[in-house]
Amino acid sequence: MAAAGADTNGPRAPRQTGHARMEPLARLPVFFGLEGRRVLVAGGGEPAAWKAELLSAAGARVEVIAAHVCEDLWRLAGAASHGPVSIHVRDWHADDLPGAAIAIGDFEDEASAARFAAAARAAGVPVNVIDRPAVSDFTFGAIVNRSPLVVGISTDGAAPVFGQAVRAKIEALLPSGFRAWAQAAKTWRQAVTERGLAHHARRAFWERFAAKALTEPNRPPDENDRAALFAALETEGGAPHGGSVVLVGAGPGDPELLTLKAVRALQSADVVLYDDLVSGAILDFARREAKKMLVGKTGYGPSCKQDDINALMVELAREGRRVVRLKGGEPMIFGRAGEEIAHCRAAGVPVEVVPGISSPQGAASRLVTSLTHRDHARRLQFVTAHARDGKLPKDLDYNALSDKAATTVVYMPRRTLPDLVRNLLAAGMEPTTPAVAIFSVTRPEEKVIIATVATLAEAVTRAVDAGADGPCLVLYGHALSEVAVEDLPAPAEAARG
Repeated sequence: MAAAGADTNGPRAPRQTGHARMEPLARLPVFFGLEGRRVLVAGGGEPAAWKAELLSAAGARVEVIAAHVCEDLWRLAGAASHGPVSIHVRDWHADDLPGAAIAIGDFEDEASAARFAAAARAAGVPVNVIDRPAVSDFTFGAIVNRSPLVVGISTDGAAPVFGQAVRAKIEALLPSGFRAWAQAAKTWRQAVTERGLAHHARRAFWERFAAKALTEPNRPPDENDRAALFAALETEGGAPHGGSVVLVGAGPGDPELLTLKAVRALQSADVVLYDDLVSGAILDFARREAKKMLVGKTGYGPSCKQDDINALMVELAREGRRVVRLKGGEPMIFGRAGEEIAHCRAAGVPVEVVPGISSPQGAASRLVTSLTHRDHARRLQFVTAHARDGKLPKDLDYNALSDKAATTVVYMPRRTLPDLVRNLLAAGMEPTTPAVAIFSVTRPEEKVIIATVATLAEAVTRAVDAGADGPCLVLYGHALSEVAVEDLPAPAEAARG
């Protein structure tokens, strides 16, 4: 829910925030380029045969050294899939290791495994001993092969069966046709580079390429597709300095309520300008290279000036950047989106909007109730209780707000709620009309207060005194008559007023 009140306690400047730090990794996922490079495999059993086949598929020159060689290895040597496989029937020696890109060992006992690993490290060769991660520099994970699109999955040896299950899930999600699209990307990359496009335009090309691949994965792309993608750059603003602004709704707080289009916008952003109400979990969806800048507004607290935000959006877009203006809730409802859109248009900056799940929608889901009802509510109305001066707006229509056939949603009501309730009752609203206040809707710290219109203001004050915090939303109307504490899903904390 985006704040719409005045900047009452002094301005603050937009400021860049640090990148989210990477959580600890059990293993670093890397992809070795092995085309034409020598790889040593010491051991001749079936596990060694599978690793040799994998290495050959990656284009390596595989040398197998073993005193005893299984039938699978002999068959592989006679019909290798890509890189050649040669077999030397003898024991391995330390002199075999220098010059190898990597070394793989297959040994039955710990002592032999440790001796091979030590010899490989002494020769400066990264080593893997099959099924012995304690003496290995790297491990093999489960693989989804749509080469040149390759997905590797590792559980650091903790749960191989789980890793296989994840691989099967990803296999089902990635159409086999992605292989052709990934190959086309590899083939076309040089042509894209040779056009001398600016970073923004190159990114726009590959974003459109990815969107087309996701839409039509089961047919191979052709030169007509490439020509159409380049033509789109020229007709849709992909010129070198063609920055843009996208207003994106972050939803009420739960990152799982982000739309797919919002995620795609965040993942293509060069700069993200975000409000205080946007959680870190949502910012994690932005690509790591994107610059993230806090331009937040806090009710009755330090806030960035709207004029400064407008100017910053335009300045960044004119630099050729794709700017995402990330707003809590739905940006087109009390989110100052109109001012920002008008400023971008006046400056000639392309602007678009990605809607978000609104805070009332999030509240309805948490209350497990409909905001409309054939018997109780034929109208749904949104209103702000916070004007430019921080007080209750003077032009509110209390007859409409007291309509017993409507459900009313009140944004930003905390400071003005007593005045609002007093005016509603004076306009004839039934004191027993069901009412709900929700703090931090859909977030882990969410708190729900169930009351009536007459008791709501006092109940909210008690909740704040007890520690309720975060953005507050008020809903009232007879459609809420069936809201019950016991129906609220975890982790909502509820109280009756």
